[in-house]
Amino acid sequence: MAVLINEQIRASEVVLTGLRGENIGIVSRSEALAMARSAGADLVCTSLMSSPPPCSLMAKGKAKAAAQKESAARKGDAGRSAGRGSKEKVKELRFTAHIEEHDYDTKLRQADKLLRSGKPVQCVVKASGAKESAAAKAVLERLLADLKEVGVKETGIQTSGKGSQVKVNPR
Repeated sequence: MAVLINEQIRASEVVLTGLRGENIGIVSRSEALAMARSAGADLVCTSLMSSPPPCSLMAKGKAKAAAQKESAARKGDAGRSAGRGSKEKVKELRFTAHIEEHDYDTKLRQADKLLRSGKPVQCVVKASGAKESAAAKAVLERLLADLKEVGVKETGIQTSGKGSQVKVNPR
């Protein structure tokens, strides 16, 4: 919402509110601007939906800051309400059946960090063939054992022809 300040206000009369919230009443625009100048304040139009529009005296610079804060809050509310119906996004970590020790440790730290922050993790081990599915399942079993303090598996280890996966929820 755009905020109209001082000379931007075009109405001939305004309903004026003072610096301390006191109701001054209906005054002409020029009189309201003169009062704002003498008080060292801004004349701010709070709504364009009524006639005469409600305006208030605010300390210099406060009006823009308040409007920016309000629009930021409104944008934040819109973003939060849009995601209400959907589930929380699950982070997917991918492994290979024959993962190097250092790579495994890195992925383990990532999973641990996500689970400690309250986010669920989907661990997927890709196997290049049916022969590697046993190795893929072993990687997931080791991962579940290493994460047992911070997470609990939601599903059992699901094995398919091309690999295995398991979803781990935070404790």
